[in-house]
Amino acid sequence: MSDEYAGQQGPQDGSATGGGGWTSDPAVPGLARFKVRQRLTLMVNRYEIHHVDAQGEEAGLLAFAEQKRMAFKEQVTFFTDPSKTQPVFGFRARRVMDLNAVYDVTDAQGQPIGWFKKDFGKSLISSTWHIGTPDGFQGIGTERNKTVAVLRRVWDFIPYLGDIWVPWLFHFDFVGPDGSVVLSSTRKPAVRDVYDVEVPSVGGWRLDWRVAAAMAVALDALQSR
Repeated sequence: MSDEYAGQQGPQDGSATGGGGWTSDPAVPGLARFKVRQRLTLMVNRYEIHHVDAQGEEAGLLAFAEQKRMAFKEQVTFFTDPSKTQPVFGFRARRVMDLNAVYDVTDAQGQPIGWFKKDFGKSLISSTWHIGTPDGFQGIGTERNKTVAVLRRVWDFIPYLGDIWVPWLFHFDFVGPDGSVVLSSTRKPAVRDVYDVEVPSVGGWRLDWRVAAAMAVALDALQSR
């Protein structure tokens, strides 16, 4: 994938503003649901994006990513399968080691298709992310259950208890400027992290599934929970 990101748009002030008339066109038209499955190993992070059928069952691999765990916060490339010969999309931090880094999402040719960033100020209370696409859309995503958001933070500050891993089931909803949900990620109760992701159509517009998938993976890999 290309290392060039010149000319890409991104947030100027972290706001979730935007307008209508968005034209984002996903590579798989009508893809409204998919599943993100994490497979942990000692040295690498591995994520699989699976298409799901009308019954919610996995119906084929859409994308696959595998990378050393320490490098996952800098750049990730998704391929069609574990052979890693054909890229599908990827995301990359504009600046390394930056807590407020903007991550650019690109297609297989390295062209920009979206971006996302974490709002660290608001995330002190409830994890908050901003997301956008080159067509001018900008949205904001927050934890669905505010009580769980607070409990997770309190737990982390309790001496000794904060070192005990707890499988919090936290979920995210992303909305556009008019309040319509454009992306939702629901974590399923499982030994390994599994997320059901929905990308609703809003007035005939749907967020590119590759941008949605990149954001869904980032919610797990970059959440720093």
